[in-house]
Amino acid sequence: MKTLVLAVLNLLLLLTLPAAAFGQQSLISDPEIYEKKHFQAQCKAAEFADGFVIRQDINNDGLIDAVVNEGELTCDGQKGPQCNDDGCTYNFYLQVAEGGYFMIATAQIYGYDFVQRFGNMVLAMKMHPRFCDRTEGDPCIVTARVRGTKFVTISKK
Repeated sequence: MKTLVLAVLNLLLLLTLPAAAFGQQSLISDPEIYEKKHFQAQCKAAEFADGFVIRQDINNDGLIDAVVNEGELTCDGQKGPQCNDDGCTYNFYLQVAEGGYFMIATAQIYGYDFVQRFGNMVLAMKMHPRFCDRTEGDPCIVTARVRGTKFVTISKK
């Protein structure tokens, strides 16, 4: 009987834990404060340029979202310590109507432009040429639209 009870408890744990693992991430009040605290804890001296956080509506819902460019961080005298040949880390946060933000994507890119295509604002991200199946040359331009909480690639060139 004791074995049966343990087996049932284990089965219940297996059924409930995956649901908890896929649960919604916690909202943060402000990505700028969140990211700056993170780097102030990581670096002895952290400096943030004006372009560290750009606030704009990236998913066309009328709410102002945030994009963090880690290339605009100077950590212990090193500018953009996570930057490499693939570019710098950019973190994309969406604001929700209930208040707060959540991160929807992290990308290693050279930069991006926010442009209008077919009536919608889209991100034209400059990336390493290998993302367009090239080994060299001009950066690849990956155009993506944010639909709901996902980046949807429109084109690569």
